[in-house]
Amino acid sequence: MIKMKPHLKTLSFLTMGAILLFNSCSKNNDDVVDTEKPTVSVNYDNGFPQACSLLQRRHTYTIRARASDNVGLAAYSIDIHNNFDHHTHDNQEAECELAPIKDAVNPFLFMKNYSMENGLSQEIQQEITIPENIDTGDYHFHLSVTDVTGWQSSAYVDVKIIE
Repeated sequence: MIKMKPHLKTLSFLTMGAILLFNSCSKNNDDVVDTEKPTVSVNYDNGFPQACSLLQRRHTYTIRARASDNVGLAAYSIDIHNNFDHHTHDNQEAECELAPIKDAVNPFLFMKNYSMENGLSQEIQQEITIPENIDTGDYHFHLSVTDVTGWQSSAYVDVKIIE
């Protein structure tokens, strides 16, 4: 092993740091930093589910939402979970009348991710079947959209699953 004098070690580290710094800087001023989150909404004529929608067990529904972004869409996810404890989320579309708080026995839980075409806008259309043997009651429908740079936006809608 070669022993270096302290000032040569320091000079070597500074030189390596400078090389890394200059090589990591972009020379292309066309690089645009995305600072905008995508948008997602079910609030339009064909959007579904709307706030306070009633969904029946054993039925299939087509989720419809509009998503857009200034750079490009990458993926979306759908999450349906019970709200038997009356919890809330930041951006719920509307407040609905809730049934009394109850314990879950066999709650419906749906979580799935989907990829999107790298376009600037898209109407999401996804079929979901509500199973027969799940607890009826209050649920949250959560739709999340991610753009190609990683920004994410969500929409929450209160729904009720009935017989």
